[in-house]
Amino acid sequence: MLKASICTIGDELLIGQVIDTNSAHISRAIGAIGAKVTAMVSIPDDGSRIISDLKAQLADNDIVITTGGLGPTKDDITKQALATLSGTDKYYMHEGQLQIVHEILKSRGLDVLDINRQQAMVPDTCEVILNKRGTAPVMVFRGLGKGNSTLYAMPGVPFETEAALPDVVADIVAHYPTDNILHRNIMTYGMAESALAKKISDWEDALPKEVHLAYLPDPLKGVRLRLSIYSGSLDNETQVLDNKIDELSKILGDVIYSFQDDTLEEAIGRILKENNLTLSAAESCTGGEIAHLITTVPGSSAYFLGSVTSYAVSVKEKVLGVPAEVIEKYGVVSSETACAMADGVRKLTGSDYAVSTTGYAGPGGGDERYPEGTVWVGVATPEGVFSEKFNYKNDRRRNIQRFAASALHFLLKQIQRQRTL
Repeated sequence: MLKASICTIGDELLIGQVIDTNSAHISRAIGAIGAKVTAMVSIPDDGSRIISDLKAQLADNDIVITTGGLGPTKDDITKQALATLSGTDKYYMHEGQLQIVHEILKSRGLDVLDINRQQAMVPDTCEVILNKRGTAPVMVFRGLGKGNSTLYAMPGVPFETEAALPDVVADIVAHYPTDNILHRNIMTYGMAESALAKKISDWEDALPKEVHLAYLPDPLKGVRLRLSIYSGSLDNETQVLDNKIDELSKILGDVIYSFQDDTLEEAIGRILKENNLTLSAAESCTGGEIAHLITTVPGSSAYFLGSVTSYAVSVKEKVLGVPAEVIEKYGVVSSETACAMADGVRKLTGSDYAVSTTGYAGPGGGDERYPEGTVWVGVATPEGVFSEKFNYKNDRRRNIQRFAASALHFLLKQIQRQRTL
């Protein structure tokens, strides 16, 4: 099996100033072609450490992919370290990348300085994959390590890395034999990881030895179950995983919300778009978090009509039409108010579905009946209005995130239920 290591370079990663997202994108991309990532390593801006750490990774892997340290400033020393690692001190100007440097700077209204031209200078031991989104090319060093290892040095800017990944993957496929790797994702929500593991324990114990199960919890997405087979016939692998997923579906029911690597908002958006349905939101304690999540999905304008952040009681009454007597009798945080908010914004926007939240994100607020961390979620549908209560014990920011995720999951269940009626 093709083994790979991903190495990020830069002090900013080690001190927590910048969050590494490149490793995840690279891992997914090369995993899809049958490479198994054996390590992810963060290396400081230190020439000797870059060389020694990369030598260690090259000794154990067929492929090493680095990101970062290729910029034009003095702290970007990766290129020099890679030249030393590959046994050269000579460089050449790559005309193709130089042309891109000129085009990028011209489009920004900037002059091309010597420091910019230096971006297109590369060690004479490397091949180049053009970076069409930035000034530093991807450098490819072959025959390192034990003689058959390849090092791909990619830029650290995430959108540049993502744009260059398809070309890097194509180069890997062209130079290495790859095995079949099949991953299937089962997205669950509403059941803690420990409870989930207990519920599917017998099913997990009966998995064939070639099938690997991973639990990947996320407070906003739920627990992702990933089933993997790392070798064999692709047709056979697919059939095996299909059978296991069918068994799992019967055990978990609507705890499963998607069989893709989805977020809740993506799963909702796909159903709404496919069925030409629309959605609106009325938020109090979540302060627009639901609308934010929904609109992060490309194409959400096709189904999301808008939202009302009805933080004040006056906005609930005057904009959403929540009757004053409902709030007076049941309270701002109640099933009745949540339902009235959802129904009000559905009527206001003319959407097919609407979701609402009202609760106590904390710190402070709440009472014995509905303590801090309580949220009521309302969902208005063509068939009626429904509500559910959730309670979490986190800080304010995390409570808001959990409130929004729970609201989206409750909304998704209502949409799915009514689509099957």
